[in-house]
Amino acid sequence: MTIERFAQPASIAGVALLIMVGAASAGPITYTTNAPGTGFSGGSSLTLNNSLGAAATLTFIPGINIATGVPSNVNFGNFTLVCSTCSTQGLGAGSFFNPFTFDMVLTDVTNSATGTFVGTSSGGTVFSDVSQITVNWAPLQLGPGANNATSGNFGPAIFSTTVFTGIVAPNSGAVPGQSTIQGFVDSTDLADPGNVPEPLTLALVGGSLIGIGLLRHKRFLRQ
Repeated sequence: MTIERFAQPASIAGVALLIMVGAASAGPITYTTNAPGTGFSGGSSLTLNNSLGAAATLTFIPGINIATGVPSNVNFGNFTLVCSTCSTQGLGAGSFFNPFTFDMVLTDVTNSATGTFVGTSSGGTVFSDVSQITVNWAPLQLGPGANNATSGNFGPAIFSTTVFTGIVAPNSGAVPGQSTIQGFVDSTDLADPGNVPEPLTLALVGGSLIGIGLLRHKRFLRQ
């Protein structure tokens, strides 16, 4: 009777808190970067041609319906630089790109919201082994709520990107010429300690309550 009065409530409370730990984790978020408006210089073209020298192209490959846990590092898409007739910088046969902008329209499918990361570049010369092109992003964050949303509301979702994306040379990278637009997805449910208790804290409290119940059990047996 006494054991049940002390040990069982403590154990139940501990288990309940451990269940809350799982509930505190945010669900997956699905996003895409192939929405209308994505393209170079404010247009819808996903391929930019060079302006001088050997023929070269810079193409954006969007991410489509990517589901990811929160928080996590993500890939918003890839730029692929191709210049099949470019030589090395040492030989001097390269290609040149004028300054350009690139709009990457991100759709938060989960929360029915969209926003735009705008990339600007001063262009530069490209060789088979060298690329001077860098794309600088603004804003660096979309969400939470309606922050930087062009439509809808991001809710608790936060999408952020790196300050810049360096475009690798045509013969560089795991996939030749491909550069990843890196980013991060988080949620205010997890980012704001005031909204949801930290999982580790809840786990410790839950374990402590279970321990209290067992301790009272042992004391009862000794008596």
